[in-house]
Amino acid sequence: MENQETNIEHDDTLTNRQGHPITNNQNLRTVGNRGPSTLENYDFIEKISHFDRERIPERVVHARGAGAHGYFESYGTVGNDPVSKYTRAKLFQEKGKQTPVFVRFSSVIHGGHSPETLRDPRGFAVKFYTEDGNWDLVGNNLKIFFIRDAVKFPDMIHAFKPDPITNLQDNERFFDFCSNSPETFHMVTFVYSPWGIPANYRMMQGSGVNTYKWVNQEGKAVLVKYHWEPKQGIKNLTQKEAEEIQAKNFNHATQDLYDSIEQGDYPEWEFLVQIMSDDDHPELDFDPLDDTKLWPEDKFPWLPVGKMVLNKNPEDYFAEVEQSAFGTGVLVDGLDFSDDKMLQGRTFSYSDTQRYRVGANYLQLPINAPKKRVATNQRGGQMQYKVDLAPDQNPHINYEPSILGGLKEAVQTGKEYTPNVEGNLVRQSIDRTSNTKQAGETYRQFDQWEKDELLANLIAGLAPCDSRIQEKMIALATVADEEYGRLLREGLAAAPTDGSSQKPLGNRDGDQAPETAIEKGHDADPY
Repeated sequence: MENQETNIEHDDTLTNRQGHPITNNQNLRTVGNRGPSTLENYDFIEKISHFDRERIPERVVHARGAGAHGYFESYGTVGNDPVSKYTRAKLFQEKGKQTPVFVRFSSVIHGGHSPETLRDPRGFAVKFYTEDGNWDLVGNNLKIFFIRDAVKFPDMIHAFKPDPITNLQDNERFFDFCSNSPETFHMVTFVYSPWGIPANYRMMQGSGVNTYKWVNQEGKAVLVKYHWEPKQGIKNLTQKEAEEIQAKNFNHATQDLYDSIEQGDYPEWEFLVQIMSDDDHPELDFDPLDDTKLWPEDKFPWLPVGKMVLNKNPEDYFAEVEQSAFGTGVLVDGLDFSDDKMLQGRTFSYSDTQRYRVGANYLQLPINAPKKRVATNQRGGQMQYKVDLAPDQNPHINYEPSILGGLKEAVQTGKEYTPNVEGNLVRQSIDRTSNTKQAGETYRQFDQWEKDELLANLIAGLAPCDSRIQEKMIALATVADEEYGRLLREGLAAAPTDGSSQKPLGNRDGDQAPETAIEKGHDADPY
């Protein structure tokens, strides 16, 4: 058979599956460089929809997980203001109003049976079964992310996953991607510090990470960030502590959550928000839609909105935890999207993945179904077992509009938020990248033992890497903070290069980690 590639030029140009050269693999096509993305982002949609289908049937990311049922209770206020000032979402309006929830905690990169002591972000996904339908708040234990543009997500996960040839985790692949993607450095600083290994799920923070919007009855909107603060306190592990736990129990976090609930020691989190006016905030040195950045608390304080209590374990792991399906686009009236590029890309990707992983009718499963009447014109698909009909709906009419007894559009309960969007369609990064400034601020806020742990872990991970990757990481650290960069360089110069330092070290200089590592600016129960 004739070689079909005989006349194909062999070079290293990136293309899509159609053979089209990819000229910009860093940015979504958006309205202006910080505006919303458009549906005709063909290269991105092809890339992300293929990525969504790379694993069968295990989740591509967040495969290892644990879950529990509970409730969310609203305070009826946001700080000192009535919540109605900012949002018309019904679950927040009344003090004491309770909404059922299901929460799935997870690790991100590793497989379904991986140890829960590995250095990795943790997923923190909450499904609210509200009277207006489901709201999914999908986030992680840290308040930021590695990248700011969804077009890079498949590349990032590929770099963090095992080598496709050896099937081994490889720090060089991780740092190769990160050193060439400077916006990752803030997250790298967190992940390689003790904050990279939470002690368990109960004593772990959560964050929505992305920027969303709240919309009130008048159609006025504000930008919002979501945070969960554990009332049990916050506790993280050093590398040494994690290795000691892993040697005895690689399911420790799942067991801790299950046992605590079973014994009636129900974990609680306070739910807080940061609020910002809906504009580009030129007074800041970063873009508020950039999810690699923290919003400074002195300017945008954490305001309590409610609390969550987990009080019931799953009756069946597979039916509830494994088949639970979340999506960043699952919002209720009064909640809305911002133009955050990661959020825009995730909103397509998450629900697309669920239809592939669980099936077209995944929302008919009890764990995913809203606790209210559902009536749609959707029919068929794998594993459909019922038809979502309204009581008076003509079953012959599965379309809209109709005068023959079909479904009718809902009445708008509040004024719709209609932001003005204008600009050229471009593939550009945002203007205010500020890739390393907050990483330096985070480093300087760490206690000395946390700095020591961070540097020991980074040095151990970087020591076997290509010297060009080491230099790029040192350069990022130096721009972030002179001491950070200097100590990283000195540590790498002294580290063995034969791979014997591949496993991160414990504390240096005899410093001992305190029993509970509390984040700067927060007590265990700050409110």
